[in-house]
Amino acid sequence: MNQGISRRVFLPSSFGLAMGGLLSGAALGAQEPSRPGKLLFDISLAQWSLHKALFGKKIDALDFPKVSKEEFGIHAVEYVNQFYKDKKNDEATLKELKKRCAGLGVKSLLIMCDGEGQLGDANELKRKQAVENHYRWVEWAKELGCHSIRVNAASSGSYEEQSSRAANGLRKLAEWAEKLQINVIVENHGGLSSNGAWLAATIKKANHPRCGTLPDFGNFRVSKDEIYDRYKGVQELMPFAKGVSAKSHDFDEKGNEIHTDYRKMMKIVLAAGYHGYVGVEYEGSKIGEFEGIRATKKLLEIVREELSSKIEAPSGKVRDLVSRVRTRLASR
Repeated sequence: MNQGISRRVFLPSSFGLAMGGLLSGAALGAQEPSRPGKLLFDISLAQWSLHKALFGKKIDALDFPKVSKEEFGIHAVEYVNQFYKDKKNDEATLKELKKRCAGLGVKSLLIMCDGEGQLGDANELKRKQAVENHYRWVEWAKELGCHSIRVNAASSGSYEEQSSRAANGLRKLAEWAEKLQINVIVENHGGLSSNGAWLAATIKKANHPRCGTLPDFGNFRVSKDEIYDRYKGVQELMPFAKGVSAKSHDFDEKGNEIHTDYRKMMKIVLAAGYHGYVGVEYEGSKIGEFEGIRATKKLLEIVREELSSKIEAPSGKVRDLVSRVRTRLASR
């Protein structure tokens, strides 16, 4: 009797322990390891990837969604406000951009905003003005169906002063954007914002659910003489991420980005439980913009396939274990 009870208890317990060991293994990484029928992450295109063509008037900013879909097969886009600055208050332009996206089946994700003042300005009146300067882009984001606007956390002063001032401006903007259900996300984009620990602490200090980050793989130059570790920085920013920017510059003969280990970086991204869009942002000069975008997209697709196969592998082991346990139970 005791032997029977022992056997009955042991088998399910062993099964549970083994299952737990498999499911908690590092190979599973992210919070949704199997995601049946879904990609580990989707790919979008950042408009800055085409900044030379856009500034050179080779591409019209209104045609960006069309170029993204027809040239690169990418159906989700990230805008840059610089290419629409003179149309900021032109409702017709906004409506036309929305109409074109709808006709193409292209999804608008976010708007990267620059040149609207320092959200962490030491002068409170200038900080307030900077916050208000972003309001119109929040309205653009809402109209286009975006989830966020990307802003900068620029400031001046000491380490702590800049954090407090930037957090104050971010929170005030996030409180206004909350009315339109739009997020305010910060990219590591030079200065202290390229210090992962500083930016993470600043987002915590802002303390608003609509305030998050847009980790960029390459923007970790804090100053002329200081470069922050990009892997450490992305890991610190991922808990607050509402988007991810896959910065690229140069590629080797095997198609790998020579400055960033995409496999290592995407493991960090997925380990944080992120399965959203990863934006292609090519910024190199050795090959053309179109070639650079294609190379970055291809690399992301290869890495996605590799990581997907590694994540799915344990499921076969689990099925085998279940089969063995069932067989043993049936033979008692």
